[in-house]
Amino acid sequence: MMKRVLLFGLFAVLAIAPARAQDWPTKSVKIVVPFGPGSTPDLIVRLIADHLQGKLGQTFIVENKPGASGNLGTDAVAKAEPDGATIGISIGGPLAINPLLFAKMPYDPAKDLAPITQLVSMPSALAVHPSLNVNTVAELVALLKREPGKYNFGSIGNGSLSHLAMEAVALKSGAKLVHIPYPSSPAAMTAIIRGDVQMGCLPAISVTPHAADGKVKILAVSTATRSPHLPSIPTLKEGGIDVEADAWNGLVAPSRTPEAVVAKIQREVAAAIFTAEIRGKLAAQFMEPVGSSPEQFRADIAAEIARWAPVIAAANIRIN
Repeated sequence: MMKRVLLFGLFAVLAIAPARAQDWPTKSVKIVVPFGPGSTPDLIVRLIADHLQGKLGQTFIVENKPGASGNLGTDAVAKAEPDGATIGISIGGPLAINPLLFAKMPYDPAKDLAPITQLVSMPSALAVHPSLNVNTVAELVALLKREPGKYNFGSIGNGSLSHLAMEAVALKSGAKLVHIPYPSSPAAMTAIIRGDVQMGCLPAISVTPHAADGKVKILAVSTATRSPHLPSIPTLKEGGIDVEADAWNGLVAPSRTPEAVVAKIQREVAAAIFTAEIRGKLAAQFMEPVGSSPEQFRADIAAEIARWAPVIAAANIRIN
C-alpha cells in the first residue's frame, strides 16, 4: 500500500512539473538589452514587454546593460539563473560575429545561451554620395575597380554589420575600399552627406530620409529579398554581388532553461510581434517580424558565423 502511495506521489510530481514549466511567467521577468536606451534592440523589447505585461499579468523589467560591443549584457543573460526570469535581446554581433573578432569572450554563445526566437529582420541600404555619378551596384563596382583604394566608406564601428557588409562587397567584387568607422548611424550618414566618405551600408531607416532629399543615392538593400518597405530597391544579389547582411534581433535565455519554458516564451513573443499594433510600429522602422522557432534561430546563428568568418579573415578584422 505504501509503495502505491509513493508511486502515485511520484507520478503526480512528474505530471505537475511540465505543467509548471509551461506556466511562464510565474514571477517578474527581466529582459536585458546589451545596448543603451533608444537603441533598436531597446525599442523592440519595450514594445514586447509592454504587450506581455498587459496580457500575462506579470511585471516585465527592461534593463539596459551596454558595453563591449554587446558582450557585457549578453554575458549577464548567459550567467543568469535558467528559470525564465531573465532573458535577453541580442543581435548578430554578440551571438555570432563577436567570437570571430574578440580574442577572448566572457561566454560561449553556443554553450551558454539558449536561442528562443529571431524577432525581426531589418534591411540595410547601400548609400552613395551623388558625386560618384553611379546609379547601380554594377556601376559602383566598375568605378571602384578603375580606381582601387581611392574611395572610402563609413560604418557604425569596427566589426559592426555595416563594416562587414562593405568588406564583403569589396571582397566579392574584387574592389579595394578604405574603412572609416563612426560612433553611430547618424554620424556615418552625416559623413556620406558631407562627402567625407563616399558610401556606406547603413540601416535603411537612417538612409531613406536623406535619399528622399537627394543628399544620397540608395543603390541596393542588403537582405536576401527586397524589403516590402522599399520594393523598388534591388538587393545586392540582384545587383550582381552575392552579399547578404540582415540586421536581425533575437531573444535568448540562459542555457539549461527548460525547453518547455523556452517554447512558452517563443509562443508568447511570436504572437506579440505579429499583433497589428506592434507590427505597425515595427514597420515604421522598416522592420519585419519573424518569430522563428528556437531550432531555426540556432540554425540562423550558425549561418551568420559561416557567412562572416571568411570576410573577417580576409579583411583581418580584430577588436582585441
